[in-house]
Amino acid sequence: MLLVAGLVTRYLLRLRRTGMVLLAAVPLVDVVLLVASIVDIQRGAAPSFKHSLAAIFVGVSIGFGHQTLKWADKWAAHFMAGAPRPAKLPKKGPERARHERAAWLRHLISYLIGVGIMLGLGLLSGRGYDALLGPAVPWTIALVIDAIVSFSYSFDRTPQEKQSA
Repeated sequence: MLLVAGLVTRYLLRLRRTGMVLLAAVPLVDVVLLVASIVDIQRGAAPSFKHSLAAIFVGVSIGFGHQTLKWADKWAAHFMAGAPRPAKLPKKGPERARHERAAWLRHLISYLIGVGIMLGLGLLSGRGYDALLGPAVPWTIALVIDAIVSFSYSFDRTPQEKQSA
């Protein structure tokens, strides 16, 4: 909601500073989620999926947050302020391969942060990690599949590259 409010305020209402303040507040949601999970566990709540979900949200927000804000800002500028349409990535080639590898690296960072938070919450609870690490299993599978797909772009050569080889 803060993201949408920030973009609308910035581009439709033309209140750039207020819009930037709202956009800068987006990461505060992550802090609130993390603090709420810590407080909940410290008060004796059993570690559960909701705590894992908070950890995943924080990890993904840290890994992809800046990139997502930039993407949303470019499209909002296009639709609401008449800025040029953001450029499309090529479907193949070295630029696409670099983009996909960087996206996978952000996914890995998100995963490491999210699972690290899950482990930290399990340690804090003193009740183990079973309930917290349940979502890490499908996330691990998704990370491996993402790696295969992302790095496959490194081997997909354009016709010009094939001719020069």
